[in-house]
Amino acid sequence: MEEQNSLTTDFLSTGVAGLDDVLTGGLTRDRLYLVEGEPGTGKTTLALQFLLEGRRRGEPTLYITLAETAIELRSVAQSHGWDLDGIHVEEIIPDESALDPEQQYTIFHPSEIELGNTTQRILAAIDQHQPRRAVLDSLSELQLLAGNPLRYRRQVLALKQYLSSRHCTTIFLDDRTALSTDLQVRSVAHAVLTLDLADQAYGAERRRLRVVKYRGVAYRGGAHDYKIIKGGLYVYPRLVAAESRESGVRQQLSSGLAALDALIGGGLEEGMSTLLTGPSGTGKSSLAAQFVHAATGRGEQCAMFLFEEARNNMLIRSANLGFSLRAAIDSGLLHVQQVDPAELAPGEFASAVMQAVEHGARLVVIDSLSGYLNAVPDERFLIVHLHELLTYLGQRGVVTILVGVQQGMLGGGMSTAVDASYLADNIIMLRYFEAEGEVRQAISVFKKRGSAHERTLRRFELGADGVRVGPVLKDFHGVLTGVPTYHGAADGHTRAG
Repeated sequence: MEEQNSLTTDFLSTGVAGLDDVLTGGLTRDRLYLVEGEPGTGKTTLALQFLLEGRRRGEPTLYITLAETAIELRSVAQSHGWDLDGIHVEEIIPDESALDPEQQYTIFHPSEIELGNTTQRILAAIDQHQPRRAVLDSLSELQLLAGNPLRYRRQVLALKQYLSSRHCTTIFLDDRTALSTDLQVRSVAHAVLTLDLADQAYGAERRRLRVVKYRGVAYRGGAHDYKIIKGGLYVYPRLVAAESRESGVRQQLSSGLAALDALIGGGLEEGMSTLLTGPSGTGKSSLAAQFVHAATGRGEQCAMFLFEEARNNMLIRSANLGFSLRAAIDSGLLHVQQVDPAELAPGEFASAVMQAVEHGARLVVIDSLSGYLNAVPDERFLIVHLHELLTYLGQRGVVTILVGVQQGMLGGGMSTAVDASYLADNIIMLRYFEAEGEVRQAISVFKKRGSAHERTLRRFELGADGVRVGPVLKDFHGVLTGVPTYHGAADGHTRAG
């Protein structure tokens, strides 16, 4: 019989989307694993997915419950559209006789009688069904029955040895409801997974998974967002940009407007990020749509993630500018996802962007950074999240356009909710300015890493014929202040407009 500590490189899939990636392949066969978390974090759902994956592969499976009934387990499975046919469920819970005072122990402590009975029933179930995958739910019941840490540890060690000697891969669930937090099982288990549930001041709760330990496996560390949806847990592995490095010839992406291309030095380079910044209403989203319209017109796939504007409103506004983005969606060239910051975890958003890139998107628009800021629960880590995402997109040769809204309308005191200017490779600024009794817009390029660019300020307009980049505002001084002075000839209106 194979010893528990024998070497093996045989991994079992957990059946949980994204979790095998976090574990770098899955669970090592014939080992004991601990999944811990507060009630409501999804431990039972994860355990059922593990057993369902075993059933799918034709392996005998066993769920030993010390608290929930089989009816409750089947109810959980039914809520996800599963049936538990073929999965053996063994109930080892006190019956109604425990409420009878005449049946209660007076000479012996309950742990001296009930722990032995419980253990015998667990071993009998294992011998009867000979499972390859098993789940024990939950350790809190065993810990309370054991009464002291020594007896509890010995009980867990004995179960571990017994299960592994029968070539059974086992998950122990711990809901942390015992009287005291005990780390005994952490030291015994081959790997420990922790599920956490964090309440937010507003919006949906945030769920995170961490691998505390995994002996002999270089797992993906850190916190990974996950969700419980119909169909089970879905884990979004933390984005590590260094794992996606690719090399190749980088080309320029034309905006489709000759004047704009001239201003930005020929176009936007692949693998570069561009920040479109300016006050609300200056045309940043429309300028981003211009790049998308030009790219889809060339047959290139694009993806837009809208945090603030409704998808339908964006399509209507683009149609008014002459952009046929709806046709690009229908043809499959454009993917538009409206994001609810209160419901979307940062890891889930990064996963959505990665999926779009995997499906061929060469241009990604994130509109806007303010919405992205609201999607990140802790502002301190926004720049870290954004840096990893932009690095990933850059290494995949994707052109990224970020829309950043500045607070204020005129003058030099405008600010942004988050300063991402140093992360972006290019910065295109749109500004309002007042001239000859009307409010106008100007466009300029403040930063460009991929190529040389014009240092001029040009007139920027939006109309039924689309985006228009006009002549250089050479007769004005102080455009960036919002209230320029005119130094040109008498026909200044013609020169400016």
